Amino acid sequence: MADPVQRYKVLTAGVLNLILVMGISRFSYTPLLPVMQESAGLGPAEGGWLASINYLGYLVGAIVASMISDLALKDRLYRIGLVAALVTTAGMGLTENIWLWAIFRFLAGLSCAAGMLIGSGLVLNWLIRNNHRSELGIQFSGVGLGMILCAVAVELMSSVFDWRQQWLVLTAIGAVILVPAWGWLPRPEPVPANHQAMKDSPPDPVFLKLFTIAYFCAGIGYVVSATFIVALVDELPGLEGKGVWAFLVMGLAAAPSAILWDLIARRFGTLNALIAASLLQTAGILLPVIEPSILLTMLGAILFGGTFVGIVCLVLTMAGRFYPSRPAKFMGKMTISFGSAQIIAPAITGLLREYNGDYAAGLYAAAAAMLAGSVLLLMARSRKPGVKPLVATDVKL
Repeated sequence: MADPVQRYKVLTAGVLNLILVMGISRFSYTPLLPVMQESAGLGPAEGGWLASINYLGYLVGAIVASMISDLALKDRLYRIGLVAALVTTAGMGLTENIWLWAIFRFLAGLSCAAGMLIGSGLVLNWLIRNNHRSELGIQFSGVGLGMILCAVAVELMSSVFDWRQQWLVLTAIGAVILVPAWGWLPRPEPVPANHQAMKDSPPDPVFLKLFTIAYFCAGIGYVVSATFIVALVDELPGLEGKGVWAFLVMGLAAAPSAILWDLIARRFGTLNALIAASLLQTAGILLPVIEPSILLTMLGAILFGGTFVGIVCLVLTMAGRFYPSRPAKFMGKMTISFGSAQIIAPAITGLLREYNGDYAAGLYAAAAAMLAGSVLLLMARSRKPGVKPLVATDVKL
């Protein structure tokens, strides 16, 4: 087993990686969207299209990740992704050209895929090869911490800097984070010729089909609230200006959620944990539009933030358990399903907002998708997954 200090440094690198590529590069767009709509002439439909283009980049990155098996190449792409996250964040504040924004959001999506899939795969591979528990809960706290960072930064900067300067300040913060995210994740070591390959335990084909469609539904449920929560809350009667606070609460709930869902999965099984998280997320999506009150809005933010990271983390952890020899390949395939939903849903939601005058229809559709995904997971549970860690209470790979 590796030095415990080295384990903490690797996990910290993983956390900081996600703060940069998911928090700053991706999620800073959410609290900055309203001010860009107000000051940069960005319309609701264009805002939705930019979000879809970001996820298109993420999907392309997922496809690439699913095709790569060489660890050295993965390591290079991970590090390129860190730099790309900085460049694209800066680029958003250096232009008002919608086409350049689209290019930057696409490249930011690629950097998210490099950090989320390839970076997580490298961390998971290191943990498994050094006889540590194959869980990503600690690392995935970086998603929530990144949301908190962006929400607090935008709230503090909004009265001092314009939207361009806020993008550039976030870039500077990201540059500081990049240093340990780069340096504390070791370069992958070549596998010795006499090394015994880790044994894969692929799932039942029908189980996999049901699971993949359910994850597509989860992508729809995730992306609508994650993209539009600030703009949505700011438009609710009596909640003007509270959107960034809902985003902050969402981040606060997301930060410890992956660790919590890891513990729940150990006790009750991964599929049961996924079903519970999906149902709770459905409620979290619906609460802000059922009644426009600060209490229900913040409760919805807690339920949503406390589940969406957990869902992704549990699925990607399962990838390492199904295919420990090549976890990023399965991660990539599942993210293709998740990511394709994220391309479609923001664009449709933006168009519905422009047509109806609010985001309610988009949220109802997202909640319906989450409910359908929960039913599919219940159907999948009735089949034999084909790998023991899905139902074991305490498994160490």
